Amino acid sequence: MSEPTDSVLPVTFRPARTRVVLLTVGLAMFVVITAVGLMLEKLGPGERASFVFTAALFLGVLVLLSRPKVIADDEGVTVVNITRTRRLAWAEILKVNLRPGDPWVFLDLSDGTSLPALGIQPGIARESAIRDARALRALADSHGTGSETA
Repeated sequence: MSEPTDSVLPVTFRPARTRVVLLTVGLAMFVVITAVGLMLEKLGPGERASFVFTAALFLGVLVLLSRPKVIADDEGVTVVNITRTRRLAWAEILKVNLRPGDPWVFLDLSDGTSLPALGIQPGIARESAIRDARALRALADSHGTGSETA
C-alpha cells in the first residue's frame, strides 16, 4: 500500500496475510472436526453436536483474532481490535509508534494513554506493517497534532 493522501481517504490497514491464514485454518479445522464427528459411527446425536459446537467455537475464536483493522478517514481513525472498537479524532493522536520488537502499532494519545492498534502488525508481513505505520503516521501528522518521531 502506498502512502495515502487526502484523495484516497478512507483507507483501511489490516494484516491481510495473517487474516487469510487465520480464516483458512479456522475453516479447515471446522470442516475436519465436524467431519470426524459425523463419521464416527458409535456417537449419538448429542456427541455429534458437541463436535460441531467445538468446531464452531474454534472457528469463532479465529474469526475474532482476524478482526483487527485500522480505518483512517477525513475525521479521524477507527481502531478495531479483537473485541473492542474505538473512534479517535485526528487531534487525539500525538504519535504513531512501531518500534523494533513491537507486536503491533501503538498510538500515543492526547489523554496520556497509549492505544494498541492491532490492525498494523509486523508478524508475517513486516515490510507491509512498516509501510502502513509510516502511512498512518503521515496521515496523523498532516491531519492532527502528531509528531515526526518513530
